[in-house]
Amino acid sequence: QVQLVESGGGLVQPGGSLRLSCAASRDIFSSYNMAWYRQAPGKQRDLVASITVIGRSNYADSVKGRFTISRDAAKSTVYLQMNALKPEDTAVYYCNARKVFSATDDYWGQGTQVTVSS
Repeated sequence: QVQLVESGGGLVQPGGSLRLSCAASRDIFSSYNMAWYRQAPGKQRDLVASITVIGRSNYADSVKGRFTISRDAAKSTVYLQMNALKPEDTAVYYCNARKVFSATDDYWGQGTQVTVSS
C-alpha cells in the first residue's frame, strides 16, 4: 500500500503561482511513475503532468511552458510548480502513483483544490 497526501492548493489570482506537493508514505520513485491529474466540476479527470521512474516528464498541451513536475527522492515528494495560472486551471488536483508493469498497484491522493480567480 502507498498513501499519498497532497498539499499546497488554494486561491490565487490570474497570473499567479502555486506549488503543489504530494508526499508518499514510502520511497517509491524507483518503481512507480508519478503524475498529477485535475478534475474541474462536471468534467472528467485529465492528466496534467507525469514523471517516469527514469525522470522523463510529460505535460498536457494546455500547461506546457507554465507547469513543471519534479520530485525529491530524499523526501519521497513530488511537486507541481504552476506559474502563469489561468481561471481555466481551476480544479481539484490529484496525485497518482502507478507501479511500472503492474495493473493493480495504482494509488491516488485525496486531492487539493486550486482556484484561480480575481
